[in-house]
Amino acid sequence: MDFRRLTIEDSLKLPDEERENLPRLSLEAIKKFDPHVKAFISVKEDVSVEKNGKFWGIPIAIKDNILTLGMRTTCASKILENYESVFDATVVKKLKEAGFVIVGKANLDEFAMGSSTERSAFFPTRNPWDLERVPGGSSGGSAAAVASGMVVAALGSDTGGSVRQPASLCGVVGYKPTYGLVSRYGLVAFASSLDQIGPITKTVRDAAILMEIISGKDENNATTMDRKVDFLSEIENGVAGMRFAVPQEIYEHKIEDGVAERFEESLKLLEKLGAKVEKVSIPHMKYSVAVYYVIAPAEASSNLARFDGVKYGLRVKEKGLREMYMKTRNVGFGEEVRRRIMIGTFTLSAAYYEAYFNKAMKVRRKISDELNEVLSQYDAILTPTSPVTAFKIGEIKDPLTYYLMDIFTIPANLAGLPAISVPFGFSNNLPVGVQVIGRRFADGKVFRIARAIEKNSPYNENGMFPLPEVKS
Repeated sequence: MDFRRLTIEDSLKLPDEERENLPRLSLEAIKKFDPHVKAFISVKEDVSVEKNGKFWGIPIAIKDNILTLGMRTTCASKILENYESVFDATVVKKLKEAGFVIVGKANLDEFAMGSSTERSAFFPTRNPWDLERVPGGSSGGSAAAVASGMVVAALGSDTGGSVRQPASLCGVVGYKPTYGLVSRYGLVAFASSLDQIGPITKTVRDAAILMEIISGKDENNATTMDRKVDFLSEIENGVAGMRFAVPQEIYEHKIEDGVAERFEESLKLLEKLGAKVEKVSIPHMKYSVAVYYVIAPAEASSNLARFDGVKYGLRVKEKGLREMYMKTRNVGFGEEVRRRIMIGTFTLSAAYYEAYFNKAMKVRRKISDELNEVLSQYDAILTPTSPVTAFKIGEIKDPLTYYLMDIFTIPANLAGLPAISVPFGFSNNLPVGVQVIGRRFADGKVFRIARAIEKNSPYNENGMFPLPEVKS
């Protein structure tokens, strides 16, 4: 058994004595690879295996902004550096009931604000394909842990592409569900109307299996939907007769040559499999990044107001209450978090609310309407997941260039649509991802399309994208 290539489906076929050994093998892999990859903030060395639930014994990682009882939840921030979770997030509770073993909490950009996992308060995570490069973000720790074979699967959170973009850069599968299918209870909020928890896995089928487990109505989260979605029954049915839309607007942006070549190759593959691919116009899609960086910081400024040194987390003692607030937040929050709080507070202020936030919400509706109109005529929208492959750590200094990394992933969050990144080939020896966006609650169809790409990809080995040889 090659533990690094093990999937959830493979794990279910193992004899009991081998399955009981999986958490130990995972911890051995973490001990071997994580000193170089730096995917984990916390590792649970004293894991125990109980034969409860269908998926008993399978090791999984959890992004460190999702509460996990008995472990720290730091959000990769000094303000929560020593905060220990007092309850399990709904998704964690469901995974435990299904039998999964949580072996560690994965690194992220502080409070999920970033696209490279360089903005963790503790250390940057490194891409297993090239340790001098970023793994993407903000769920970079989760993606790197799966890609390096330290765990079988992981959970991340996706606000503007934070599951799909690191999955693309690390050569694994990343899925953002329809908004409301997965409970956010126990997820430390960044932007509540955009956040969704999603799986990062080695195969499309594994992502669908995790969605079967973690989705569903939750009385603790009013935005969850009481709607049953079938993720697996039609996943092998192929794409013959389907129609796919490619937004013309993506060609207005600078895309790395190798990424563009792999994307066009994926479109030809789908046509070969019996689908029809057409270019369409989605005029307001080009405003997605601008809209996102008004709405997301506004919601963040509100959500992060609770971290004030009074109730929990870091407290820096000062003479007065106001001084204590200011010093605690200045010391506890990193530069990017402070930047977004300031932007959000500005756009929500009485003088600028109409000029910025209210206008951004109107454009968000236009983007959503245009995407839904296209999806009423086509089975899915296709784009590259990221315009570039993994860049070197410290290479990008300009925040605007950094923000544009999510140009193709943000629209799905603004409209609450399901979207998946599937690895498809390489550019300059680094993984490239193809994104499939579907209509709301058509998550099963999104998995079906992604599975067709994965199953027929000329770059896969035995049905799975190759894993990197992690160099120490």
